[in-house]
Amino acid sequence: MLADSGYGSESSLRRHGSMLSLTSATSGYSATSTSSFKKGHSLREKLAEMETFRDILCRQVDTLQKYFDSCSDAVSKDELQRDKIVEDDEDDFPNTRADGEFLHNNNGSKEKLFQALNPKGINGIDFKGEAITFKATTAGILATLSHCIDLMVKREDSWQKRLDKEMEKRRRIEDSYQSALNELKKKSHFGGPDYEEGPNSLINEDEFFDAVEAALDRQDKIEEQSQTVKTRIERSSPVPLVDVYSSTGSHRFSDKVEEMVQSHMTYSLQDVGGDANWQLVVEEGEMKVYRREVEENGIVLDPLKATHSVKGVTGHEVCHYFWDTAYRNDWETTIENFNVVETLSESAAIIYQTHKRVWPASQRDVLYLSAMRKILANNENDPDTWLVCNFSVDHDDAQPTNKCVRAKINIAMICQTLVSPPEGDKEISRDNILCKITYVANVNPGGWAPASVLRAVAKREYPKFLKRFTSYVQEKTEGKPILF
Repeated sequence: MLADSGYGSESSLRRHGSMLSLTSATSGYSATSTSSFKKGHSLREKLAEMETFRDILCRQVDTLQKYFDSCSDAVSKDELQRDKIVEDDEDDFPNTRADGEFLHNNNGSKEKLFQALNPKGINGIDFKGEAITFKATTAGILATLSHCIDLMVKREDSWQKRLDKEMEKRRRIEDSYQSALNELKKKSHFGGPDYEEGPNSLINEDEFFDAVEAALDRQDKIEEQSQTVKTRIERSSPVPLVDVYSSTGSHRFSDKVEEMVQSHMTYSLQDVGGDANWQLVVEEGEMKVYRREVEENGIVLDPLKATHSVKGVTGHEVCHYFWDTAYRNDWETTIENFNVVETLSESAAIIYQTHKRVWPASQRDVLYLSAMRKILANNENDPDTWLVCNFSVDHDDAQPTNKCVRAKINIAMICQTLVSPPEGDKEISRDNILCKITYVANVNPGGWAPASVLRAVAKREYPKFLKRFTSYVQEKTEGKPILF
């Protein structure tokens, strides 16, 4: 049809490397797109085909427009000729049929009238052929457009997959970079004083807290693993006489010990439940932990007070295991090492101990006097009180060093034993005894660390310590004679 029209031919469709013909285009989308997919035609080739179709369509529109213009001119001329013919041939139509219609006897005049309206007579344009060609071209355009859309969708899917892969690769690289950066920071922290504990530290409070918490978690995990098998030679010495602990003996710290004991008996046993200055920070079963916020020169000095009730043990037993250094490493997990600097009496000693470092905080050490006392009740209805007090002192054999920050402490473990009479004539068993514990701690950590970190660590560690220690005492005394 294109060959007949003179405006399109097979050669005119070879532009831009396209071999698509109008005949194949009229077959619809399936024939065009499927063959193109099989041949691997690219989107660029399809766009070239679209450009070819556009040129053909433009020429066809021009041709059809010429045809319509010619038709319009022919109709105008025909109207003029018809009027002239009618005037000239009025005499050729004299006869009238019975129904009143005129009879045209002049065939030559009719041919003149319709000769101008013959389509083939207008510039030699085949209107039917051009219409079919126009339809084929538009069908080809629609098919190619559908193919282009398919190609773009497939290409979009391909690019989306590549984008997802690149994003995943970027995420992994960023994670690796962040990990390496964190490791580098940790290494630089250990070697750089700017990242150590101090008011000018480059570590903010959140990073400081996270680092301390992570270090404490690691210590807890290590401690759990080390607790699997712990054996210690049991001391077979006889139960000490009460008189040994009724005083701390005569030594140069005797007055100071007595002062501390009386202070704890006066103030530490006071009920703080209704005191607005004390905040209840932890409550787990029988255990309650209170805190009173105190700061001095930017250093947190919060006094802590805990109350607890433990079944099956006496106050004497609790204080015994708390004071005797032979059992210290069994329940105290924060100590790196310790040694007795001086034994003052059978119930008092000066002890130096260093605590495990919790980075980025500096390592702490403490030098304190530890004394154990029994306080007799004022009347027979009140229970006796057992007490261990630990408070900081100075000693020539344990001077502060640059390696550690010297902390100051004033701690007391105060215990009273309550006995419920057994039924009948049965002997008192561990089921009949209950130990009420009051633990107070006033600690000056020295150095500098964020207040929020110190308070959070104290809130976390003190309850854990008290539960760990009382559980240890219950295990050690199980099945053994009661030590009142």
